[in-house]
Amino acid sequence: MNRKVVEAAGKRLSLSNLKKDLYPSYGFTKAHVLEYYRRTADFILPHLKDRALTLKRYPDGTEKDFFFEKRCPAHRPAWVKTAEVRHHGERMTVCLVNDLETLIWVENLASIELHVPLSRAGSPDTPDSMVFDLDPGDQAGILDCAGVALILRDLLSEMNLASYVKTSGKKGLHVYVPLNREETTFADTKKFSKAAAEVLQRNYPDLMTAKMAKEHREKKVFINWSQNDSSKTMICVYSLRAREKPAVSFPLEWEELENLSRQGDPEKFLIVHSEAVIRVEKNGDLFHEVLMKKQKLPHL
Repeated sequence: MNRKVVEAAGKRLSLSNLKKDLYPSYGFTKAHVLEYYRRTADFILPHLKDRALTLKRYPDGTEKDFFFEKRCPAHRPAWVKTAEVRHHGERMTVCLVNDLETLIWVENLASIELHVPLSRAGSPDTPDSMVFDLDPGDQAGILDCAGVALILRDLLSEMNLASYVKTSGKKGLHVYVPLNREETTFADTKKFSKAAAEVLQRNYPDLMTAKMAKEHREKKVFINWSQNDSSKTMICVYSLRAREKPAVSFPLEWEELENLSRQGDPEKFLIVHSEAVIRVEKNGDLFHEVLMKKQKLPHL
C-alpha cells in the first residue's frame, strides 16, 4: 500500500507515497523516514519545540532537487501550531513542531532535514545557545574538525563554559555552548564566538581559520562563528541529512570524540539512522543539557 491513514496522538493523518525511495542509493523509503522520526520523536521534539522550522524538502529523493520552505504550508491541518515571526523585515507564519503528529505531518511532506534557529519563536532575539560550526575546507576533513573541537572545548573550559558536540551528519562538527539566559543577545554570542575563533586562528594558524573567504580555508577548518545570528538556522540534533546514506546529526560525548580522533577513521563519525535509534534508546539524549544548563558569557 502506497497510502495509509494513521492516528498519532488522536489526530488522523493520511500518509502518501510511502514506497517512494527517498535515498535511492541506499533503499530507504519515505516509510523508513517516517519510522525513524517516530522512533526518535521523544528525543528530537524538545529541540524543535517552539522554534521556527525551516523545512528542507526532497519530494523526489535526496538525489534530485530540493527546496527550502520557511513559511508554514497553507494546506496544513488546523491543529498544526504556528507562530508569526519576522524574517529580513517581512512577517511570516512558521510551523512549530511541538508534538508527534506535527513531526509526522512534516515528514510526510518529505522534509528530510529539519533546520531551526538558535532562539525560540517567542523570543527571537535571545539565543539559547552559542554555536561554533566547524567546517573543513579543501584537503581537510572531519578528523581535522575533531582536533579543532577538542582545542575549542579546552579553551571554553578555561572560561568555565561547558560545551557539547554533535556531528553535522555531513563532513563537519557543531560545538554548542548552552546559555539559557534571558539577557543574552545574538550580538553577545556573535562577538564572543568571533573573538574566540580569532584567538584560535592566531594560536593555530595552520589548523584553523576564522575567515569566511574560501581561499583561506584550504587544508584548514573554518570556525564559522557567523551562525550566531537571528536570521540563521542550524540542522537540528537527531535530524536526518540528505546524502547517499541516511546519516544523522548526532551528539557525541567528548570522550568518544577523543577516541574517534585517536582511531583516525573518518567513517566512524558517520552515524546512520539505525545506529542513532539504538544509541538514543540506550543512552538517552546526550544533548539534554543544551536545553537546560544556564551559563553566562564572560566579558571579553
